[in-house]
Amino acid sequence: MSSIISIQNVSFSYEEAEDSAVKGVSLEVEKGEFLAILGRNGSGKSTLAKLLNALILPTDGAISVDGISPTDEDSRYEIRTRCGMVFQNPDNQIVSTIVEEDCAFGLENMGVAPQEIRRRVDEALARVGMAEYALSSPHMLSGGQKQRVAIAGVVAMRPKIIVFDESTAMLDPVGRRDVFSLARKLNREEGITIVWITHFMEEAVQADRVAVMDAGRLVMQGAPREVFSHEAEIRAMGLDVPEMTQLAGILRGAGVNLPADIMTCDEMAVELCRLK
Repeated sequence: MSSIISIQNVSFSYEEAEDSAVKGVSLEVEKGEFLAILGRNGSGKSTLAKLLNALILPTDGAISVDGISPTDEDSRYEIRTRCGMVFQNPDNQIVSTIVEEDCAFGLENMGVAPQEIRRRVDEALARVGMAEYALSSPHMLSGGQKQRVAIAGVVAMRPKIIVFDESTAMLDPVGRRDVFSLARKLNREEGITIVWITHFMEEAVQADRVAVMDAGRLVMQGAPREVFSHEAEIRAMGLDVPEMTQLAGILRGAGVNLPADIMTCDEMAVELCRLK
């Protein structure tokens, strides 16, 4: 595999801020990878997302997205066509009063031919399960449906990368599950590289790799099982661990002989059955 995103010693400071939001971060994201980025509020993870999409530029260091560095306006535009972004609040991303028109908005700005726009919009809405709502008003939809519309608008542009910046944070459990499943499907079936920024541990455990940020720095990265085995360090950063990892720790403390790397309900059920 080869890196599709390269972040080299990147820092970023907002104007008039006393401290940098991102400090000396270096990270490689592989093509086709599903990377989850964790961190408490103020850790710098959303700032990093904006840097990936060239919405802001590094104060120091260098970023390359699909081989392109954001050196000028043209290259930044090119990065945004290759790296789509889905925000936390879909209402901030929806710009039209009809679903299919909203989905077409980015394509129109790209100068795509009308017939091709029609084809891509129909295809994108079908992919996210929103074809039947093509002529509906986005504001009449549920939060999860709105987020699907926002995703369709990004998918229609055919990016190689999609950054989800806490895109399930405002949704109910059903909406969270549906949007996360859609992202996994795009990754597995379409080969789209996913950068999934979240504070939900049950989402992070399903990623290929987890990166943890704290106070603007990248402090830990690795496979989910490896990262969540450092329970004390994770908790010291104000984060939780997966529920089953937490339960396994409680049971071990009570004398039950369980492995330290349990993360899912299925794994817990298997280990408890072995105790019989």
